[in-house]
Formats: sequence, structure tokens, C-alpha cells
Amino acid sequence: MSERVKPGGTDGLITLDTADALWVDLTADSAVPTAAGAFTRSPARARVGYVLLGGHVVAAVRASDGQWSVPEGEVRRAAAELNALGMDRQDLVRIGPFRAAPGTSATRKRRWRRRITRELQEPGDPERAARREDGRPYHLAGIDWRQILVEQTRDGTQRSWWLPRAVVRLLDAAEHTETQWMRAARTRQASAAAEPPSHPRQARDADSRRTMSPEAPAASPQPYDKELEGQLYSVLSRRPGISRRVAGWTCAVCRTAPATVLDHCHEHGYVRAPVCHSCNAQERPDHLHSNDVRVANRYTRLFHTDTDDWLRHWHRCPGCRARTTLPLPHLAAWTAHTACRSLRPTHPAARGRKPCDVLRVSWTGSQNAPRSCLLTVTVDFCPSGEHRVLARVPYREAAERFRLAGGDGPRRGRS
Repeated sequence: MSERVKPGGTDGLITLDTADALWVDLTADSAVPTAAGAFTRSPARARVGYVLLGGHVVAAVRASDGQWSVPEGEVRRAAAELNALGMDRQDLVRIGPFRAAPGTSATRKRRWRRRITRELQEPGDPERAARREDGRPYHLAGIDWRQILVEQTRDGTQRSWWLPRAVVRLLDAAEHTETQWMRAARTRQASAAAEPPSHPRQARDADSRRTMSPEAPAASPQPYDKELEGQLYSVLSRRPGISRRVAGWTCAVCRTAPATVLDHCHEHGYVRAPVCHSCNAQERPDHLHSNDVRVANRYTRLFHTDTDDWLRHWHRCPGCRARTTLPLPHLAAWTAHTACRSLRPTHPAARGRKPCDVLRVSWTGSQNAPRSCLLTVTVDFCPSGEHRVLARVPYREAAERFRLAGGDGPRRGRS
């Protein structure tokens, strides 16, 4: 893909119009169609401090001349996350309309589902319903949902609307990310308001900032510097005020977005670091059950694009660092994603053959009993029905493969 957009800002900031063009250019080859005007068209909210792109929040900055800008690096990161998402257009999920059950409220439905339903129920065709008075179409988190919406009609009258499962999951995650980001922003603002300025001029400046942007964060989060290293999550999570303290840091992985949660190792119980919801959702294994995980293109960022950052983050856990390996779900995903790539079956497609969509890796036992722990990689979905076992890898072999492939990667996590 050739990049036609030239950054137009300084210090890594670009204008919203430039960001619009960059977003479209970077995601031109994405499986999920994106929309032009992701930063300047409803429901983008740059003028209240952020823009939602997929499951990623891009913070907006207002310059002294009143012009809004966003960090170019964050736009690129959001585009890379979206490009790593695989989408099966045949794997559909119904998003509406639904008949409300007695005693339930329509407000319980996800906001993005309510928005699509409202627009599609307007008079006229869906294309017209999804446009404002100025003729420009809506989007959701930078995604052009109109291109992938499927309408089905039963008995000639009853309509239903469907979207690919991968997009439904992404929009659910995007809405949760937005909620967490706004909650963290309000927490920081309340914390700053509760702490009286030490000088009258500081008080006037603070009042001015609140007047200019009441919903924007009042204080800049600080970089995380191992302040919680070696502490147990079960103890730290119960301490009063820990949520407010977490909101005072930037994400320890991407180091740009405000932190919202404490990521911790589920195997050893140690806190790793405060992270933003986007990074937390990206690294969270996609469990089907407690002992298996689906492995799709979402692992590209973890094992290829930003490998060093994730290895460093995972090895903030003293237990994982001492073993020089990954937590079991991530080790299982890595085994399926890399070690079994050459074994990946294909199925007939319109233009030759293509790899089967998603792998699943399950395990018996645990890392605490490595001799009895076995990882089994299978095809989770294949249109031609070719569901078979690809490999069975003992835990110790999987760990050794990771050490050999990772080279000095895991050991860099000790720093």
C-alpha cells in the first residue's frame, strides 16, 4: 500500500482533516471497511477530548489557536489493530430488530446497536437513513457498517439486520473502551478538582481549563515506572483509591493512552502494570472455555508488530520472568500462531485455495505440572468441513520453542 498522506503537524500531532485522510489510507486493505471522516463526522467526538477508532481511543489535543489535533502515532496504531482483524462475511450475528421481553428496557441494548436500529427504521432505504441532512453518511468507531450490513426478509415482511461476528465483537469492545476512557477522565478531573491549587494564578488557570473543555481530562497522566512491581493483585486491588491511582498513569504498553485497569498474571497472581482498555482487550486471550483459546489475526500485533513491548509487559510478572516463558494461554496461542503455521490446512475458494479461518488450541493439565500438560491445535472453522488436529505439543516443548524463537526477547523483559 502506498502512503499518500503527508503529516501536517508538529511534535507528532496532525490536524483532524489530515487524520481523516491518513486513516482511510492506512486501512485501505483492511478486511473491515472504514469510513472517510472518522475524525470530523458524527459520532466522532474530537472536541470533547477523544476519537474512537475501532477498539482504540485516540486522544485529541486543542492548540492555542483553537484547532484540534491528534497524535499521528495513535492513528497508525489504531489502523494497525484494525488491519490485524480477520472477518468472515458469512459468519453473521443478528443485531436487530428484537422484540423487547416483558419487564426489560430498550436502554439495556448496546448504544451502537440502538443507533443502527434507529437509523434503519427511519423512512427510506438504509443508505438514505444512514445520512445526515448534509448528505454525509454516519460511521461507528471509524467503521463503515453500511458496506457489511446484511438485511434478511422472512415471509416477505419481517426484516432483520445482520453484521459479521468479528465486527460485532469489535463494536462491543469499542463501546466498552469508550466507557472506560470517559470514566478514567472523570476520575482524573475529580482528583484534580479535590486538590486545591497552591497559588491563586493556578486556580484561575484551572478554572479556565475546565471552562474550555469540561469533559477533557484535567491532569496529564504520568509514565509508569515499576511502582507496583512484585505486588499481588489480590492484595492491591482491595486497597482504597487504587482506581484513582491507576488513572494517574499512562498505559505501560502503548505509553500514550490513559491507563484504566491493572493487568495481572492469572497464573502467578502478580500485577504487571496499569494499561489502557485497548491494550488490555488486545492481549486478553479469546477463551471459549477455561482450557482453550481461539487464535485469529488479532495475535499479529502481539507476536509480530509489537513483540518487544508485549514480551517486556508479560515479563513484569516475576513468575513468568523466572521461567522465561509466557502465561499458558499466550504460550498456547503462540504455539498455534507460529509453530503450526506450516501445518495450516487450506480449503477451496473462488480463486484457488485459502487458509482455514481460525485455529483453536486447547490444553490438558497446567504449567504447574509440565510433564502432564499437553497443547492440542485444531482447526476451529473450515468452510469445507475440514476440522482436524494439526499438532499435539507437550508444554515443555512449546516453552522451549518459544525460548529458541524469542532469542533475547524474553530476557529483555527483565529490564
